[in-house]
Amino acid sequence: MKIASRVMQVQPSATLALSAKAKEMVAKGIDVINLGVGEPDFNTPRKIKEAAINAIETGKSDFYTPATGIIELKQAICDRLRKDFNTEYTTDQVAVTVGGKFSLYVLAQTLLNDNDEVLIPLPYWVSYGEQVKLAGGKPVFVMPSNGAKVTVDELERERTSKTRAVIINSPQNPSGLIYNRAELLAIGEWAVKNDIILIADDMYGKLVYNGHQFVSLIGLGQKIKDQTILVSGLSKAYAMTGWRVGYTVAPKKVIQKMNVVISHATSNLAAVSQYAALEALTGDQDVVEKMRIQFEKRLNTVYPQLIALPGVKLATKPEGAFYLFPNIAETVKMTGFSSTENFASALLEEAHVAVVAGVAFGMPEHIRLSYATDMDSLNEALKRMKIFIEKHL
Repeated sequence: MKIASRVMQVQPSATLALSAKAKEMVAKGIDVINLGVGEPDFNTPRKIKEAAINAIETGKSDFYTPATGIIELKQAICDRLRKDFNTEYTTDQVAVTVGGKFSLYVLAQTLLNDNDEVLIPLPYWVSYGEQVKLAGGKPVFVMPSNGAKVTVDELERERTSKTRAVIINSPQNPSGLIYNRAELLAIGEWAVKNDIILIADDMYGKLVYNGHQFVSLIGLGQKIKDQTILVSGLSKAYAMTGWRVGYTVAPKKVIQKMNVVISHATSNLAAVSQYAALEALTGDQDVVEKMRIQFEKRLNTVYPQLIALPGVKLATKPEGAFYLFPNIAETVKMTGFSSTENFASALLEEAHVAVVAGVAFGMPEHIRLSYATDMDSLNEALKRMKIFIEKHL
């Protein structure tokens, strides 16, 4: 049976594959510490769960909703953006989707023609390039000269007549770095000048640490806002990964066409998840802050232990999200492994610590570790990594 060529060129998600391997080992009774998955270890806050239960008990969740979400949830998204960024949107500029990942997928299907190019700064989240390919587009990966954040000059060098969009993820998965106001303003003005769509992946925008500030492209003036499509969701900040709530905020004509794609793909996000999301956005926001504080404590505990490991380099301490993305090229060389992938595989098999090799994010000399797990497990994982490295020196 012949498989479509557009699917054959797409690579499976490295993070999900790693998670599956770690879970398989756990099922065999092996004590694996999984630092590979981008998922909070906190349970969804109680009030959000109660809102979902109420929706079930009162029959609100029993029927289809509009394909792009209930009007109350769209309004709550608009209200939250007004409070957070002092910017105005209307409900016909919002599409609620089955997770932020599907928002990005539908956007690619909506915006791209064959061979349209999308600029993707490195390091990048694993699905960006594959989703562009599935839409018939071409991902163009842009390596920052400083190994951290791209500049306008670096984007301009890759721009062609086929460049349609650029994806800016801040705080960044996998590095945890944040684009500051000046950096975003420069990129925004460049995009406006060259009529390039800005896709702002702000999924980790509420998870920022140690006095750093999050800035969104949508808050940088009307011209940049009009050029920007915002993609976000509730998975990370509200500990709702299982509820699969994402959303896109864009010009009306984009949302109208996204609605067409969504209506033929998934139809609406599960109604019960929408009512849970409504409570998340309109209810007590202290729950987000409590989780943010815990992530910050973990970062400040784990970071010094990580950079103390032989050969590990991490020049800039992460500022947001919940990942560390060190360069371990020297560690790999010191321990005699042929690649970062082999190092990560042996770390899982021997030390029972799961990390993701950086090749999945376009930077093969790195690994990604998530600190979205409890402090005891993090300390134990770093201890095991130290022993593992010293064993192979």
